[in-house]
Amino acid sequence: MAAIRKCTGNFVATQVDEEILIVDLEGGELFSLTGTAKAVWQAIDGQRSEEEIARQMAQLYEADPQVISGDVAGLLGQFEDAALIERGQHKPL
Repeated sequence: MAAIRKCTGNFVATQVDEEILIVDLEGGELFSLTGTAKAVWQAIDGQRSEEEIARQMAQLYEADPQVISGDVAGLLGQFEDAALIERGQHKPL
């Protein structure tokens, strides 16, 4: 499983009340994260894989793991397209 890490040099992020605002420095795209998207962003710690993050979200929100997995994959894909995150080396078992 490949750990996901934030590309901290590619964005500026700040928390305003219950929302995280992220500005993609290269593309200028603005992300406004609340709820589940905010929780996913906060779970990206350089140690967890996509699967681990999805599992954590399914437990946190008491939701169907398959549904959450698809949602997490889509959100991570958007972050990756904006160069906000990258998938690292596979973690040793």
